[in-house]
Amino acid sequence: MLSFYHQRIMTNSEQHVTKLKNKERHMKKILKPILLILALGFVYFVYTNYPRLQIITGFSSKSVASGMFLANRTQESVELGDNDFPPIKNANNKVDLKTKSVTATIFGLKPAKAIYREGLGAVLLNDDYNENQEFIIPKRDKTPKNLPFPYGDLPQIENKFINIDYKVLQNAVDDAFDKPNENIKKTRTVLVVYKDQIIAEKYADGFDKNTPILGWSMTKSLTATMYGILQKQGKIDINTVTGIEAWQNDERKKITYNDLLHMNSGLEWEENYNNISDVTKMLFMESDMGKVQMHKKLNGKINESWNYSSGTTNLLAGYLLKKQFKSQQEYLDFWYNELLDKIGMHSALIESDLAGNFVGSSYGWANTRDWAKFGLLYLHKGNWNGEQILNREWIDYVATPTNGSDGKYGAHFWLNAGGRYPDVPKDLFSANGFQGQFVFIIPSKEIVIVRTGLTEDPEFDVNGFLRDILASIE
Repeated sequence: MLSFYHQRIMTNSEQHVTKLKNKERHMKKILKPILLILALGFVYFVYTNYPRLQIITGFSSKSVASGMFLANRTQESVELGDNDFPPIKNANNKVDLKTKSVTATIFGLKPAKAIYREGLGAVLLNDDYNENQEFIIPKRDKTPKNLPFPYGDLPQIENKFINIDYKVLQNAVDDAFDKPNENIKKTRTVLVVYKDQIIAEKYADGFDKNTPILGWSMTKSLTATMYGILQKQGKIDINTVTGIEAWQNDERKKITYNDLLHMNSGLEWEENYNNISDVTKMLFMESDMGKVQMHKKLNGKINESWNYSSGTTNLLAGYLLKKQFKSQQEYLDFWYNELLDKIGMHSALIESDLAGNFVGSSYGWANTRDWAKFGLLYLHKGNWNGEQILNREWIDYVATPTNGSDGKYGAHFWLNAGGRYPDVPKDLFSANGFQGQFVFIIPSKEIVIVRTGLTEDPEFDVNGFLRDILASIE
């Protein structure tokens, strides 16, 4: 009897084991094609993206290094904000707090290392970089001024304007930000300055009035301003040819500073951030960005072929501007002594490449109030608290449409002359940057508006944003 029950139990046990083995074999049959598909997907991703991997890891490591060590943000904040878009978000970043460096890889491939240098910002390294090499840094004068905003460091003198509906204004500013549980507009900061008075100011979580913001191509407008200062000081005539030696045996010898400032040189250039292009190779693969555009050929007519080019700006910001100075120290100091520190943009920092050029196309940082000060310099026709830093004519110059731009571009500033924003005055001109960085200057309304974030049209309705703010002012 016991033997019978024992045999029955064993039989049931064997059946259970058999079922488990069959189930396991069935799962393996299912998993094999799934794993094969995943493996093929990985191979396909690497195959199709391999040429871009250096750009992906370069962007990621540089972004994290700048965000952490320049803007004093956390690694998580940068990765979940600035880097949270494909394929950049797939990169893995390893931070070394001791050396202030970040190394990024993607699936263990194509490591890219960025290191932060005090006074010069973060830079991507190449195989020739010597970590023991000393580098020259700008000399800054951040002496506080006992004046209210915008001309000093004291709080502004509060003044209520009777022609402003502050409730309408606040609603317009609030509407620029995402509502709870939204992630569409991705606005980080908004500042509205009317008649030198801050009338509205708002920051997203993790940002405040002291947080440096990467302006991306807003930096181009800073670069142009350096030429305006040289013009005011009588040290350059922007209508003269550049004199670049490599251009002297062909038509490029006719290109003027004016042509470059208007992005109208006729030189070939591809400005495409979604693929391998001239601009992505320059920003994430070149150690000397000041010379990249110099080696491009003509593919259009000088002063007749408008073509937006970060390479053009870096040629102006690096190679050509350096020629105006006797030393690297004078070149570096000029940007701060004659503009940024002079108008109290003490939070500002322009990052340089390995060759010591300021990356004037893309890597200018400043907090939101300091970006507004830059706009106010132009609103006041180049005058800063009584000192004429730029000729008044320079402001008209940058805001005059260049040939072939359909009224949307001047001299390193974007324009509304062609009606890009239909509900906004046509005298608006602005410094614009990637992912929706803006300093809007509207002379007819005596207003400067700054918006920073991670989205542009259509996710962020720029025309509606400006329209609603202006509607609050009679």
